Amino acid sequence: MPPPRPTPDILSDQLLRAIAQRGGVRSYPAQAVLVTEEDRSDALFIVLSGRVKAYGSGDDGREVVYGTMGAGEYFGEMTLDGGPRSASVMTLEATTCAVVPGAEVREFLARHPDFALHLIQKLIRLARASTEHVKSLALEDVYGRIARLLRTLARPGEDGVAVLPDRLTQQDIAERVGSSREMVSRVFKTLAEGGYIEQRGGRIALLRALPPRW
Repeated sequence: MPPPRPTPDILSDQLLRAIAQRGGVRSYPAQAVLVTEEDRSDALFIVLSGRVKAYGSGDDGREVVYGTMGAGEYFGEMTLDGGPRSASVMTLEATTCAVVPGAEVREFLARHPDFALHLIQKLIRLARASTEHVKSLALEDVYGRIARLLRTLARPGEDGVAVLPDRLTQQDIAERVGSSREMVSRVFKTLAEGGYIEQRGGRIALLRALPPRW
């Protein structure tokens, strides 16, 4: 299994320990919903182990996945303005989190400018990603969105072939790009037959540069 992908959203060990001490440690099984969009709670969750996904749901039951987070990352910062939760979060596997009350988070921010800067930078990245996602939905077809997602998530494997670090199903991909699983299946079938992708241990490998158009 590839090592965890470095990301600027991961807190340094020093900051992680300092803020985690402000809350209680809780363990959750896989498929547990930790927060629900529109909820008014304001706690910050710091992932100590495991993985979670942030997602939104429609009235018809369909979901769109905004992203996943692993150890050293955190979520819940969007409620610091007093507003409701902007997304639901569910565990993808057994997960342990430090849950820090909002009042403790605000006091910690005042005393630790390095954490405040980390939070600001994370929010800037989220705003940029949101802008790119809206642009992609407006200007790219489903294939373009799938190709963009695969290129963004892939990282070099041991043999130099780019591999997605997570085991994503076609339904997972569909929820990320705002499409149906059937459409994703058609695109994947064409890419596999063309020798562009293959499955390696449940993970998607990009064997060569994806074509500009489907």
